[in-house]
Amino acid sequence: MSEEMLINITPQETRVAVLENGVLQEVFIERSRKRGIVGNIYRGKVSRVLPGMQAAFVDIGLERAAFLHASDIQSDNAPIPNAEEKTDVPPITEIVRDGEELLVQVVKDPLGTKGARLSSFITIPARFLVYMPNTNHVGVSQKIEGDAERQRLIDIVESLRSEVSQGGFILRTAAEGVGEAELKADVIFLERVWNDIQERIHNKHKGQVVHEDLPLSMRAIRDKVGKDIEKIRIDSKEHFQKISKFVKKFIPERLAGIEYYSGPRPIFDLYSVEDEIQKALQSKVQLKSGGHLVIDQTEAMTTIDVNTGAFVGHRNLDETIFKTNLEATQAIARQLRLRNLGGIIIVDFIDMGDDEHKRQVLRALERSLERDHAKTNISEVSSLGLVQMTRKRTRESLEHVLCEPCPVCHGRGTVKTPETICYEIFRELLREARQFEAQQFLVLAAQTVVDIMLDEESASVAELEAFIGKPIKFQVETEYTQELFDVVLM
Repeated sequence: MSEEMLINITPQETRVAVLENGVLQEVFIERSRKRGIVGNIYRGKVSRVLPGMQAAFVDIGLERAAFLHASDIQSDNAPIPNAEEKTDVPPITEIVRDGEELLVQVVKDPLGTKGARLSSFITIPARFLVYMPNTNHVGVSQKIEGDAERQRLIDIVESLRSEVSQGGFILRTAAEGVGEAELKADVIFLERVWNDIQERIHNKHKGQVVHEDLPLSMRAIRDKVGKDIEKIRIDSKEHFQKISKFVKKFIPERLAGIEYYSGPRPIFDLYSVEDEIQKALQSKVQLKSGGHLVIDQTEAMTTIDVNTGAFVGHRNLDETIFKTNLEATQAIARQLRLRNLGGIIIVDFIDMGDDEHKRQVLRALERSLERDHAKTNISEVSSLGLVQMTRKRTRESLEHVLCEPCPVCHGRGTVKTPETICYEIFRELLREARQFEAQQFLVLAAQTVVDIMLDEESASVAELEAFIGKPIKFQVETEYTQELFDVVLM
């Protein structure tokens, strides 16, 4: 499987796309004004203890108080948290009190109306290791299967633990086959980071961030670049140099695969990523055979309906249904990653009478999900022909990042945010400036979009004018909806 990573960077946002055999599989978006906070460490203050929920709300300086469950609170007798094992924890009232200050880390971004999810079990990731300063445990990623290799890695880390004053480690999947020198470099780096965090704690007030994770461009390379990634292409010269230095220091074996893209076409256009992102915001997904999926994302769960559509098959009805369902399993696995759908997911496959067909479809779905970095659990086919599954969710879905509830239909559908339209206009202006000769550009758009362009994004507009060497004018069109705009050459 050939993989490539494309990194598109502008002053307003960073977008990372992961392609497998030229097909978009995952996309990550981080905006400078709305950076994700997973991995950030805060000095928080308990604002309310909820004994009935075995949880507490913690003020970390965000709009909504963050949620901290008793099982995620570090105490002298607390076990290491394990999602697979339900261990008994003491009552929340015995662990924390109102007004108490805690060092906490965000493990889930705020999602919808919910606040961030916290843990006081601090973890600091590096390339091959995750450092846990509050435990003495040494673990190995479950994806490293060989017993001999697992034991070799544990032995190396155990011998290196004298390099740090305290703490334990988890060996990441990328550590497979790595030597002692690389692991030692990670241990030394993590010790320095932890010492720096401890110094900052005393200089921070409650609700202030003590440690921030890397920006998306570097975080994606640290966490997502595996042995299958052959090329990493970056379209910003400045960030290409920064990322090259980062890779040279922490992942030197990947340095040869990093390229600066300077072509005239936007990098996401060149690989049809923009088109795939637009398709991922639609509810209907076409299958090659003529069938289709209908994906409906709600607050409680996501439902996926499989339909034969125009596919009529060549033999009989059972064979048509079976082939459509098999094809749907690959499309479903890709859409879950691309749209970053999480939580409870219900898949309504076309009803199959043959039990062997049901088994094969379920196994095909499991195989298709093997490349998904997010943890998934799949149930058997129910009596109603439904497959119930869960997928771990730590950040907003693609739809929630790019869109907002429609004010016209009161939340029954979505439209892109004015901010998203502004960035699309920036990209369209760049595209047309490279393709056509014009004295100036006139942008026709809705009032909300023009207001942002002339106010919050005015500095970005000025930068773009200087870059393309042409003036940009804006005109409000009252009949335009929020998503509609035109760029006129003058």
